[in-house]
Amino acid sequence: MSAIILYITFVLLFTMGLFALIFKRNLIKIVIALNILDSGMNLFFITLGYRHNATAPIFTLLPWDTHITMVLPTPQALILTNIVIGFATTALMLGVAILTYRNNKTLDTRKLRGVEEL
Repeated sequence: MSAIILYITFVLLFTMGLFALIFKRNLIKIVIALNILDSGMNLFFITLGYRHNATAPIFTLLPWDTHITMVLPTPQALILTNIVIGFATTALMLGVAILTYRNNKTLDTRKLRGVEEL
C-alpha cells in the first residue's frame, strides 16, 4: 500500500472529524467526531513510522551484522498507548453524556440548562 494513500486517508478522517466536531450539537455525535479525529491521528503516526520493505522490530534470530531495515517501533508503542487512553476518554465522555441526558432530557448542547448563547 502506498504511503500517499494513507496520508490522503488521514486528511479525510481528520477533516471529517473536525467538521463534525465544529458543526454538530449532539453530545453523542461529538464523541463520535472525537473518535474519528483520534483514528486519523493514529493513522498519521503509524504512517510516519512506515518503511518500505522493512521487517517488524520483534525478537528474531537475525545476526547483528546484517543490514536489514526495520520499521520504527516508537510510533507503534505510542499508538498502543493512545488507543487505551482513547478508550478511557470515550467511556468517560459517554458517561457524562448519559448523566447530561438524565438531568436535562436532551443531548443537544444548545438546549442544556445553564448554558447561555454567546
